[in-house]
Amino acid sequence: MKFEQDLVRALLWDQHPDLAGMELRDVSGGWDNQLWRLGEELAVRLPRTERAPALLHTEQTWLPMLAERLPLPTPTPVRVGKPSNLFEHTWTIARWVEGEPADRAPITRVEAAEVLAGFLRALHHEAPADAPANPSRGIPLADMPNVDGWFELIGDHSDAGAVWEVWERAVAAPAWPGAPLWLHGDLHPANVVVRDGMLAGVIDFGEMCSGDPATDLSAAWMLLPAGAAHRFFDAYEQADEATIARARGWAVLRAVGLIEIGRNGRLGLPGGKPTWEPAGYATLERVVAG
Repeated sequence: MKFEQDLVRALLWDQHPDLAGMELRDVSGGWDNQLWRLGEELAVRLPRTERAPALLHTEQTWLPMLAERLPLPTPTPVRVGKPSNLFEHTWTIARWVEGEPADRAPITRVEAAEVLAGFLRALHHEAPADAPANPSRGIPLADMPNVDGWFELIGDHSDAGAVWEVWERAVAAPAWPGAPLWLHGDLHPANVVVRDGMLAGVIDFGEMCSGDPATDLSAAWMLLPAGAAHRFFDAYEQADEATIARARGWAVLRAVGLIEIGRNGRLGLPGGKPTWEPAGYATLERVVAG
């Protein structure tokens, strides 16, 4: 579903008239939400999938509290749009995070390892009992549904055997023994922004939840240049061998998801993102290399 600027402008006049006169520009990208830039410092996000309103509600509820301790810019909600006769779901006005998504402008500077590690150290604190749960993030890898079907996508990949070995070691690794920690939950290349080859911001917190930090630590292979994972874990300082093994498994799983969505884009299927397929294969190469 695609919305027009006229609707966004009408929503602004109806609920946030002090912002309605600002310049409004279309922004490409987005998965569950459609995005517009509002002025120089804000963005408007409208949900366009069935699950998107719940994801926005998660951001609206929790991100303002967590953002205070995070060392990178985030799209912190500053206004909440209420359901109305113009639009039946909640929507958000958030801080604009300047930069290019990493699926279009990959991170090239190895010192981003320390930046990413610092961000995750700041985020990965014990979550409260009422933190959101997520059926596909922060859980034991053995509990993930339909994995065999996903792995058919890499059956002809040159390193498919090595990828399977990484996955099997991850599933066999001891489970996370600690309290559930806060997680971003969706740290793939389209959900971080880059400036001059450096990680410059983290966006799209709709999947944030609590659980095993290995889910987020998969970003060491999904986001960073080849060979930077060791540098990342040295800076993160809080991951034992079992956690790193599980993180590699999560990187494999997330990479296969990127490949599937990217392939759909290459074939012109709805919801496909062509830039995600090469990002997924690059992740697999980095995971296999160690």
